[in-house]
Amino acid sequence: MNVPDNLFYTEEHEWVLIDGNTATVGITDFAQEQLDELVYVEVDTVGETLDRNEVFGTVEAVKTTSDLFMPLAGKVIAFNSELDESDGDNPTMVNEDPYGKGWIVKVELSDPDDRAGLLDAAAYAALIS
Repeated sequence: MNVPDNLFYTEEHEWVLIDGNTATVGITDFAQEQLDELVYVEVDTVGETLDRNEVFGTVEAVKTTSDLFMPLAGKVIAFNSELDESDGDNPTMVNEDPYGKGWIVKVELSDPDDRAGLLDAAAYAALIS
């Protein structure tokens, strides 16, 4: 299972890459493997400020739908348009490259120093083992 050391993780299987006051968020390799092939990614919260653990979107696989949770408080400033069926129509990029081209949203963090509730790679690897 791929668990990059440079990211933070949540118990809900989102990953977070923090760069200054911006975070890029996606779902982990473990999550995409459990969901199987994604057919739809929906994010209707661009422009909204959300608290940690609030739902920011959903992913739909062939057999299930799962909510996506904010790993940290902040404003959703971008959705990866390549995943949008009206633009890119390629939600399988989340399956193929969950930590790269399959990112889901970018967030302007309310508190860039807040890491509450986030796991490092070792803790996340232990969680999924």
